[in-house]
Amino acid sequence: MQDLDIVILAAGLGKRMNSSLPKVLHKIGDKAMLSHVVSTALKLNPSKIIIVYGFNGDKVKQEIEQDFPQNNFLWAPQAQQLGTGDAVKSALNYISKQGKTLLLYGDVPLIDQESLTTMINKFDNNVVMLVAKVDDPSGYGRVVRNEEGMIVKIVEEKDAKQSEKFINEINTGFYIFPNVFLPQWLAKLSNNNQQHEYYVTDLIAMASAAEIDIDYVEAKYKYNILGVNNKEQLEYLERRHQIELVKKLFANGVTIKDKNRIDIRGEVNTGSDCILDVNCILEGTVTLGNNVVIGANSIIKNSIIGDDVVVKPFSIIEDAIIAKQCTIGPFARLRPGANLAENVHVGNFVEIKKSQVGSGSKINHLTYVGDAQVGSKVNVGAGTVTCNYDGENKHVTVIEDNVFVGSGTMLVAPVTVGSGGIIGAGSTITKNTPANELTIARAKQLTIIGWIKKMRRINN
Repeated sequence: MQDLDIVILAAGLGKRMNSSLPKVLHKIGDKAMLSHVVSTALKLNPSKIIIVYGFNGDKVKQEIEQDFPQNNFLWAPQAQQLGTGDAVKSALNYISKQGKTLLLYGDVPLIDQESLTTMINKFDNNVVMLVAKVDDPSGYGRVVRNEEGMIVKIVEEKDAKQSEKFINEINTGFYIFPNVFLPQWLAKLSNNNQQHEYYVTDLIAMASAAEIDIDYVEAKYKYNILGVNNKEQLEYLERRHQIELVKKLFANGVTIKDKNRIDIRGEVNTGSDCILDVNCILEGTVTLGNNVVIGANSIIKNSIIGDDVVVKPFSIIEDAIIAKQCTIGPFARLRPGANLAENVHVGNFVEIKKSQVGSGSKINHLTYVGDAQVGSKVNVGAGTVTCNYDGENKHVTVIEDNVFVGSGTMLVAPVTVGSGGIIGAGSTITKNTPANELTIARAKQLTIIGWIKKMRRINN
């Protein structure tokens, strides 16, 4: 099998994006558009990947090498954006003398592996191109065939005759070329056209003139071949991408209340009979067990959630581990390092950070638990705070098994609350408390008779 070189054109400025960010780094889902294309390219097992870069190229290189640290890409600078033909010419020094070259685009993020694989399988020292038939071909280059139905050239719309504009078979821009012909073909390119650019599309006419067979594959879905030139087109492909991801969840038996109101920005693994309500966002790597229910407007990021867990609406969970049969929320926040054992209840406006919570414990209202070790069957009352930060360092709070912490308690770390103990409401605990005893630490209540009347007379 001949070697496969892949050239990805990613040098465009993207003026219509109205952004300082290079166009190919705008994201679809969790990845830059160019990263989507690179991911697809890698699945084709190429001998090399050559990325043609231009505007803000250092930033493009940095992000792609960060996304794919184990891969060695070849980077070909395009000094001036003089058209697709000039871009391919910029990569010519890296292209093998023999074999074949597949041309991809950094701003066409949803190009599918299936179409590209079919193109590769059709290659036999010829040219293979990806075409599409559309109802409205406006704006696209037209595929021109001869009387025998053979492809002979591509005409850009601005250069097309009136009769050619009625052709509804369009050029997608994806090709496979025999490497042996590329140097001479690219050398012949001219910018004698309306755009005064060097078109890679002109290589099709050169192949036809050289009596090189030109085969084709028809794109299955139009969204796979769509490029992004502005923010509206970016949003359209984002929705298409999300719908494809949702289809995979449907196939796994997940119930999704509205496929148009969910965002998946990473990898989601699910058990059976999970339910996702509207406006949920799943980021990074998320694993859901069986019978997990995620309430509306919740955000889950890089977390593992066990069987039969209910996450109520408006909860935020990040880098957390939740064991089976827990209840979270509404309006709860689990920050990185939160690790809940089974059957834990975390209620509204509770925040947990870098803490372990033992089985059967309840933290239900208006509470902050940070840098803590909470045992089993602990009840933490409303308004409790583990005061873990002294202005310079973080300290650990230990709440042992079967402790009852009354509402409004301040636990000033480092401190340990002994097992089975009770902390009276409104206490400020600064020292370790004994097991199986009641501890109260609050000022004595005092009423000063007549003080208010006296102050009012003075002030008047």
